[in-house]
Amino acid sequence: MKKLTTLLLLPALLIALASCSGEEAQKETPATDKEENQMDTTLKMKIADTDVSVEWEDNESVEALRELAQDGPLTVQMSMYGGFEQVGYLGANLPRNDAQTVTKSGDIVLYSGDQIVVFYGSNSWAYTRLGHIMDKSDEEMTQLLSNGDAVITLSLEE
Repeated sequence: MKKLTTLLLLPALLIALASCSGEEAQKETPATDKEENQMDTTLKMKIADTDVSVEWEDNESVEALRELAQDGPLTVQMSMYGGFEQVGYLGANLPRNDAQTVTKSGDIVLYSGDQIVVFYGSNSWAYTRLGHIMDKSDEEMTQLLSNGDAVITLSLEE
């Protein structure tokens, strides 16, 4: 009886071992050139002539924005809106994952899939989060964005 049980369990054991080694092989698959390039590039932002440090979200909208900047710097003409934000058309529709959000100064969001918004105040609306400017105070954001229309430049740095 022991021999019969062993013979019946042996195929199940072999299948289990084969599937485990297959999972390991998938985990060790090297990244494609495109994935490596995206991992090695940082999306940079300038407001007028001022570099700002952005902590970008890890989502498909930011990846699409990075792809727009691959052919060279992406310059976006921004317009003041509502006394708390600058809005500019990207010239392309990006993937959206809108959620009701309360923004604060320094937040960068996607609106309607084709507009980038940079806040120097607060608002509540359904946006897709793109990132947050980390190195500017509320006062510095207001100085950068509240004195008329602005230009932002998005570029890749390796």
